[in-house]
Amino acid sequence: MHSKRERRGALSRAGWMVMGKGAAPSALQVCQFVVVFLCLFPEVTLQCKILKCNSEFWASTSSSGPEEEFCTALRAYNNCVRRTARTCRGDLAYHSAQHGIEDLMSQHNCSKEGPTTQPRTRTPPPPVQPPPDFNVPSDRPEVCHYERSLPRNAAPPNYTHCGFFGDPHLRTFNDDFQTCKVEGAWPLIHNKYLSVQVTNTPVVPGSSATATSKLTIIFKNFQECVDQKMYHAETDELPAAFADGSKNGGDRHGANTLRIVEKVPGQHVEIQARYIGTTIVVRQVGRYLTFAVRMPEEVVNSVEDQDSQDLYLCLHGCPANQRIDFRTFRVRATESQVLSRGRPGAPINGFTYQSAMAKCKERLPVEDLYFQSCVFDLLSSGDINFTLAAYYAFEDVKMLHSNKDKYHLFEKDTIFNSASEKWGFSVLILISLVVIQLWTGSFSIRL
Repeated sequence: MHSKRERRGALSRAGWMVMGKGAAPSALQVCQFVVVFLCLFPEVTLQCKILKCNSEFWASTSSSGPEEEFCTALRAYNNCVRRTARTCRGDLAYHSAQHGIEDLMSQHNCSKEGPTTQPRTRTPPPPVQPPPDFNVPSDRPEVCHYERSLPRNAAPPNYTHCGFFGDPHLRTFNDDFQTCKVEGAWPLIHNKYLSVQVTNTPVVPGSSATATSKLTIIFKNFQECVDQKMYHAETDELPAAFADGSKNGGDRHGANTLRIVEKVPGQHVEIQARYIGTTIVVRQVGRYLTFAVRMPEEVVNSVEDQDSQDLYLCLHGCPANQRIDFRTFRVRATESQVLSRGRPGAPINGFTYQSAMAKCKERLPVEDLYFQSCVFDLLSSGDINFTLAAYYAFEDVKMLHSNKDKYHLFEKDTIFNSASEKWGFSVLILISLVVIQLWTGSFSIRL
């Protein structure tokens, strides 16, 4: 007989074989590894709802109970997976779930015939007292509280912010603001403590504008504080729990220094990782997801392999060939409407440049880059929800950014940053040429 906790633990560990830890995997662990891998590199279409079957199954088996209840839930899980056959056919996650169910039925001697009631949803736990203030001494290890783990006379940590929202727009940890194409799966963050990846899909067929439809966050296991955890969200599925059904960092002493707080069901989730001084906000606005994070500079720069960090978008920004120029787009939009003035014709995606500005002004009175991003999104998609996406992105800045003087960003700020980068690179080239000239000159004299 296997306890529910043992079953869940085995599946959770299987996914983390990707980190190179643990014993040789069983067939079941291999199946679960594939599912986790696919969450990291998602190719499942929005129509395939295999993840919904997975979450319902784990919700019904997350607490201890008779073996027969587990078999009943497993048969219900099997039925749910079979119902997704048409939309999920050819998807590896779907086929992995099929094999995993067969393996579990064999391990627990479950008959394929029998009750197939829908899995029981967990009864919400009774209200609990708010967690203790993390600044108050407690019995949890000091290392599990980021600021308390710093040397006694160390300077206060410098917190930075990254945001990703809309069509999509990226605010990097260095306060650069970019609009990007980045269709498909892209890493936002990848360091020693956690990884974040988004999957972006086209907003309008044939357009280069995309928006985030899936998000995966990996919290790596950390000393005696937290177990390895994965959080996965996609359109219309913004869970208030990690992939294994838990809401905190596991069974270790500092487990509550990693926890999920549901602010608005299905719309707004906050993940607090106190052991690394990090707060993450995930929202669904309309059909798409937004991401925002507050993170200490030390954690931001704790990269493991410098050679693989070029595509770490929150740190380095989008590749040059993936960027969309705000100004060029705005000029073209204005010119097209000047040319069409006085002639019959519909505005771009339902908005003129003036009407898009008026709509964005309702939520974003300051004409900064969040306002400009709102105008861009309305013109490129016609989706009114992008107005709220820009608004909430700015609200997250006010909550997460440590410098109130940098809440608003303007075009001149990004132009200056870009010019500084180019100037620095030019100076480096000039110095290199001078060194080469001096070296060759010295060599000629010796000859």
